[in-house]
This record gives sequence, structure tokens and C-alpha cells, in this order.
Amino acid sequence: MCRLKIHPWVRRSIWLSMPLLAVACTPVNRTLTPATLNSRYTDEQPTLSGNGRFLAFVSNRDGGRQIWMYDLQVRQFIDLPNLNKRDAIAENPSLSHNGRYIAYIASDQGRPELELYDRSTRSSQILSIGYRSWVRNPSISPDGRYIAFESSSRGQWDIEVLDRGSNIELDIPDGSPSTSP
Repeated sequence: MCRLKIHPWVRRSIWLSMPLLAVACTPVNRTLTPATLNSRYTDEQPTLSGNGRFLAFVSNRDGGRQIWMYDLQVRQFIDLPNLNKRDAIAENPSLSHNGRYIAYIASDQGRPELELYDRSTRSSQILSIGYRSWVRNPSISPDGRYIAFESSSRGQWDIEVLDRGSNIELDIPDGSPSTSP
């Protein structure tokens, strides 16, 4: 039987490095909310609310591409219940003036959908139902009534504007009257 001879210093190095290897291979606890805005995660596609208080962005902090929101005034993350779905990819957020509405693109079955999240009702709705084309790059008006986005409905990328109607609750700064057309 052939026996491999290892120098004592190599053997010691292996034994000393085992605890470091165990720590390095331990999965990250993703349930903890990060305490600071900048992190070791990939954060991209930032957008500011019209009043400059809120920042929304896409991050992989929870293991997928999800939308996060940060309050720049109080320096803490904002909980967005029911926005990010487990196996969905969320991208391209756009914020209304006070950050009440978030227009974004979500894809959970391969086809991107234009969606709108309302922080007051804590719910999302799909706005691109009936569109047979791909959609991307939404931009919501400050009051939350209009959403401009790109659509490939005519075989090329064109700009479309969706009017949510006059019966919606607007995101009006400081209770002043709306100036929407």
C-alpha cells in the first residue's frame, strides 16, 4: 500500500485553514435587513421620488432581482409588502412625487409585465394586460396618473403613454391641486 507523505507544515496549514473554509461556505442569512444603503450586493437602476426623499432601486440583497426602497431623510429601508414575488424578477422602478406609486417591470413567467405598486394599499396591479408586445422602461408622472413606457407592438420600440384615469387617487405634493392635463 502506497502512503503519501505530507510535510508537517502543510498538514498544519490544512488544519488551520479548515475553520476559515467552514465560515466561507456558510450561507448568508438573507432575512436580516441591511443597515446601510451601500453594501456588498449589486444595487442598480436607481430612481428618486419627485420630492427627493425616497430612492428606489433593484438589488440582489435577497438572492433575486427585487425592488428596494430607501428613505433618504430618516436613513432606513422602507418595507414594501406584496411587491416582490418569490420567483419573479423586478426591474426599472419609477417613483411618483411622494413615492406612493412605483411603476416597474416584473417578469415571473418569462414575459415582462408593466406593474404598479401602491404603497398606501400595499398592492400591485398589472397594467399591461391586453398588450401583446414586450414592454420596458416605465416612467410614472409625479401625480401617478400617467405612465410612459416602451412597447414593441409595431415591431420596433415605440413610446406609449397609459392614462390611469381621472378616478384614481393622485400622489399630490402637500395636498396642492393637481396640474395634470
